[in-house]
Order: sequence, then structure tokens, then C-alpha cells
Amino acid sequence: MEKVVIKATKRSVTGKQVRALRRAGELPGILYGFNMEPVNISMDAHDATLVLNRTTASSLINIELDGKEYPTLVREKQRNPIKNVFVHIDFQSVSLTEKIRAKVAVQLTGLSPAVKDFNAVLVTGFNELEVEGFPQDLPQRIVVDISGMLKIGDGIYVRDIVVSDKVKVLDDVNEMLVLATAPKAEVVEEVVPEVEAVEEGAEPEVIEKGKKEEELAEEEKK
Repeated sequence: MEKVVIKATKRSVTGKQVRALRRAGELPGILYGFNMEPVNISMDAHDATLVLNRTTASSLINIELDGKEYPTLVREKQRNPIKNVFVHIDFQSVSLTEKIRAKVAVQLTGLSPAVKDFNAVLVTGFNELEVEGFPQDLPQRIVVDISGMLKIGDGIYVRDIVVSDKVKVLDDVNEMLVLATAPKAEVVEEVVPEVEAVEEGAEPEVIEKGKKEEELAEEEKK
């Protein structure tokens, strides 16, 4: 993979004043980790977004700050849930000479004959796997070819995954990644004219849906 660099500057603006920074086209973040104190940073929102949209949590991203480059992994991406734009990024500085653990996304590819010929339903078990290796050797994603799943009952397990000898998959080898199952038979329910909803003397169940706070969304409205 080509070298990925995001240019950043130190920022002193924090708290509610960060809103003005975002309106000016800047994306705030923090840089912390190996052999350094945490530093609040700011990046060009457009340029940083282009990089972040094509990289994953296991992609090595170099943060250029004060003339020095820090190899990092993205540890958290915060988005505005309404505008669907990044509002804050956490970068962890890493050592290129020390192995680390990271989550790597699993991507299915190919066409399964079990689906094509037998109308099988694919059930997935894992969307990501934990691997260990040097930061520069971590794969962006683990691609799993399902074209070898020929019939219902066929599955792909962690033990079947082939990765570079520079990284080690830490998940249980017997864990299932994807399984071809039989399609569910259509169930026709008999319509019952009268159904007693609640037993005599029983209290009706009340289900209360909690309200999710969207602090970032409210912050952007102010």
C-alpha cells in the first residue's frame, strides 16, 4: 500500500470553541500513544476525509506534525449523525518495531454455488478478526472467497483463512466466519378470530423506548 500522510497542526482551541474550527473547514483530533504526550491537533477536513474514507482501522496513517511524521492507527472516528461528517478523530502513535494487536475487517467476495443453485442463505459469524503483527504489516482487510461454498452446510472457519506470514490471527480457529444454511420454509399462520391478549388480573406490559442523546448534532445546531 502506498504511504498515507495527513498534515496536521497543533491546536489550542478546545471545548465549545471547536465549533468555530469546524465551520472554518478544520477537523479536530488528538494524537497520543508511543513515546509522546497527547497532543490536540487540527487537520484540513476535506483532505483528511478523503484519506479516512479509503482507509480502515488497521491502515497505517502517518500524521505530519511540526516537520515530523508519526505512524498511527485510527482508534476512534466520531461522526455527526445528521450530516454524516467526521467531527473528531483519535490517532494512536505506534512503534514500527513493536508488534501490536488490531481488529481487521472481514470482506466476503465471490459467488457461492450454494446460494446460486440451492437458494442457500449465508449466515455470517464475524465481521472482523483480531490479528497481531507490526503496524506496517497489518492488512487493511481480510478477503474471504465464498465461491468454494458449493452446497448447503458448507462453511468457512477461522482455520481456513490464509493471511501473510507476517501477521497472526488471534481468534479461535474453530470460530465460524460464514455458513450456507437452508432457506426457511414459508410459514402460513392460521388467523384466530378472537385472542385473549391479557390474562384476567394481569398488568399490561409497558415498553419504554429511551431517547438517545445526540450531543454532537445539538452542538452543530448552535
